[in-house]
Amino acid sequence: MSQQPFSRPGAVDLSALKRPAPPAGGAPGAAGGPAGPGAGGAPGAGPGGAGVRGAYAVSLDEQNFQATLEASMSAPVLLVFYSPSRMPESAQLAEDLALLSDEFAGRFLAGLVDIDAVPQIAQAMQIPSVPLVVAVLEGRPAPLLQDVVPLEELRTALTQVMQQLASQGMTGRHQPLTAGVAEVEDPDAEPPLDPRFVPAEDALQRGDAAAAVAEYQKLVDANPADTEAAAGLARSKLLQRAGTADLNEARAAAAAAPDDIDAQLLVADLDLLGGHVEDAFSRLVDLVRRTREGDRNRVREHLVELFGVVGNDDPRVQRGRQNLASALF
Repeated sequence: MSQQPFSRPGAVDLSALKRPAPPAGGAPGAAGGPAGPGAGGAPGAGPGGAGVRGAYAVSLDEQNFQATLEASMSAPVLLVFYSPSRMPESAQLAEDLALLSDEFAGRFLAGLVDIDAVPQIAQAMQIPSVPLVVAVLEGRPAPLLQDVVPLEELRTALTQVMQQLASQGMTGRHQPLTAGVAEVEDPDAEPPLDPRFVPAEDALQRGDAAAAVAEYQKLVDANPADTEAAAGLARSKLLQRAGTADLNEARAAAAAAPDDIDAQLLVADLDLLGGHVEDAFSRLVDLVRRTREGDRNRVREHLVELFGVVGNDDPRVQRGRQNLASALF
């Protein structure tokens, strides 16, 4: 297939993928409709069969495609479109993406689309060529990669993408897949603590923020794509910076020296810890407007770090990002 620019902004119209239910007694995958999840190849088989391909990868067909797109509301979904018949090497790209989805431990969900087996999906998304990797964030697709690249290059590219998303406060993570769908958890249940984070969280419980920073920094250094560790690091740094500072004294110092970057950042930290999230964000957005070059970038990075502490799903963060963009541009 010839390479053409990919252009498919906004939501994807999947109405063309709706199919009538199979006749009573008909076996899944019989004539009259494609097989459901798990057909065309057992989980773990080569590209082409719908079904779970690993803890965070799934082969897609019309039945599970929409649910996979909806999963992008909590964390990124990477769709890889490939054709074993027209470009065999594109199938290796699909295998590599499935492999890396396990390495990234839920930072993204890999959806594998064999356009030979399910051409309806490629038609619905107006796929111009293969291979094509599309990133889906909160239901909105954007092209990410249009070439077959070596595994190491793919790993590096995805690490950079995940780092960029983490810097924007997008730290969501998918749950492992079972039978082609994400596990559904009790929303009221307390999520178990990742064993990797126990030393850092124990340090925070002891009031030793410096030790927590050191523990989380080790995890981030070992795996820069670990957005959850990055969020823990940002939170620990916040606690370390605030220390035993007095809010009233900090406010007085900041009021007396409005151009003192350190004084303003400290008040923002203390406001955030005190629950005054919007006050913290507004202070730093105003500071971005008043600063230039190096100082402005320092304030921006500090604000983005605070976004990560609060969480990207928080509406105050979403408003803060809009205000920051307005201040910058």
